Amino acid sequence: MGNDSTRYPLEGVRVLELGNYIAAPTAGRMLADFGAEVIKVERPGTGDELRGWRLHGGSTSMFFHTINRNKKSVVLDLRSDEGRATVLELVRHCDVVLENFRPGTLEKWGLGPEALGAANPDVVLARISGFGQTGPLSQRPGFAAVAEAMGGMRELVGEADRPPSRVGVSIGDSIAGLHAAFGIVVSLLERRSGRGTGTPLADRVVDIALHESVFSMMESLVPDHLAHGVRRQRVGGRMEGIAPTNAYPCGDGSSVVIAGNGDSIFRRYMQAIGRPDLAEDPDLATNAGRWARRDELDRAIGDWTSARSRDAVLAALDEAGVPAGPIYTAADICEDEQYRARDMIQDMRVDTGGDEPVDVGFPGVVPVIGRTSLPLRTPGPELGEHTAEVLGSLLCTTSENIEERK
Repeated sequence: MGNDSTRYPLEGVRVLELGNYIAAPTAGRMLADFGAEVIKVERPGTGDELRGWRLHGGSTSMFFHTINRNKKSVVLDLRSDEGRATVLELVRHCDVVLENFRPGTLEKWGLGPEALGAANPDVVLARISGFGQTGPLSQRPGFAAVAEAMGGMRELVGEADRPPSRVGVSIGDSIAGLHAAFGIVVSLLERRSGRGTGTPLADRVVDIALHESVFSMMESLVPDHLAHGVRRQRVGGRMEGIAPTNAYPCGDGSSVVIAGNGDSIFRRYMQAIGRPDLAEDPDLATNAGRWARRDELDRAIGDWTSARSRDAVLAALDEAGVPAGPIYTAADICEDEQYRARDMIQDMRVDTGGDEPVDVGFPGVVPVIGRTSLPLRTPGPELGEHTAEVLGSLLCTTSENIEERK
């Protein structure tokens, strides 16, 4: 937990988060992690559906606690006149509005850029959707699975002789959340500079499309296609055009990832596995030559790793200066000294469904500013936990009137 001396760079910034699921809440989490006051608006009764996703005990999932840590929860019904009016009042006291409804939804509720800008001309509005606020597909609903497919990622994940696979997390949503948080900070810096003053909010919207966020991570996928007619292929644990880099089985049943694709690294790598002939082979001196003989190299490396334990493999490669690492499970991460040294696993007391709340480790704040991760303050809030506090302090609402405002 943080203390009075902890410096949070975004302290003093207030964010009204109208989104649910993963993308917008991920952006809100990043802002909250660095000190912003994030007021999460949830629907009455059920709240954010993420509360029930991967629920293994208790009433609130660890998934929700992770994505919504350091936030405040306020219950408002955006489908009611009272709830929408309350949102507009709150906007007057906020620096940022963050949402991830289907385009047109806020406008239908009377909460579009024109209304929000009238309530607070200086507010930053970030909108996350499947395909953005404009264009022929803008009105389609969008989920991360579709975004990963249309953004070019899914085509490259998996083995060449099998249908495309999916990364085991909602990576498209998370990437969109990262872009949204970056866009919000950029807009806040622009506002501080005075540039853009007087520009209508509709012309300042931070517009994040899920598929574009994925596409922006696809390196030279399109330029290689347009310049050279290249179509990237799925290559499993390898990386297209780079060798040798792959995952290899060890003799104790575990696996390691080894990235020995640099020219000088490759020579040390082959010496370390007892194959000086490959180290000195002129055809393997460059990456292009190694990629052409990638199957041969992977067989040689696999023969070496499979005859040794994971610890022995990593020790030999570390001594040779070859980048390598174990493939971690959650349990491995929890025991790793490097994660602990930088406070990348931080304990917070939460309800897991037992008789009493217990301490559970959560991912720390990234990036590190200084020497260790900033301290987490609170887990994801209970539904409506801060309704009275927020409406009372910002809108001077009495306890008798709070129910009417929902």
